[in-house]
Amino acid sequence: MTRTQQTHSIEPVYDKNSRVLILGSFPSVKSREAKFFYGHPQNRFWRVLARLFDEPIPENVADKKKLLITHHIALWDVIKSCEIDGSSDTSISDVTPNDISVILGTADIAAIFCNGAKAYELYNRHIKPIVKTSALKLPSTSPANAACTLDKLCESWQIIKEYTN
Repeated sequence: MTRTQQTHSIEPVYDKNSRVLILGSFPSVKSREAKFFYGHPQNRFWRVLARLFDEPIPENVADKKKLLITHHIALWDVIKSCEIDGSSDTSISDVTPNDISVILGTADIAAIFCNGAKAYELYNRHIKPIVKTSALKLPSTSPANAACTLDKLCESWQIIKEYTN
């Protein structure tokens, strides 16, 4: 793979009733191809949310958006553009952050969560100094985090339900 400059092309999902904002780092190659978040079939993001809210696993973009909006979840990524080697978070450099104030200005966000350590690190470096709001780090749903089982992910991610009801 060759390191290339990539620009985020997926619009955030949120509405005025969103209570939780979940931020990933940057869309994977599969997500960029699918033109929606967590498009890699091995990423467990949609399985985790479906299990937490006792919903069927969403099969398409419309169902994924409905799951998020129904449960008051906003979804976006920390990075607007960066240099990246394929989907490797460890290769990310030359970061321009997204402006999450568009979400924070529309919705009454009670908590911000980062999907994985890289999203959390980048949030703290690039966004927290601007918005002055702390985020909580959740274990990554990425297939690269294979050591964390689906059950363990669901246990850790359960905290978002405290803010969505």
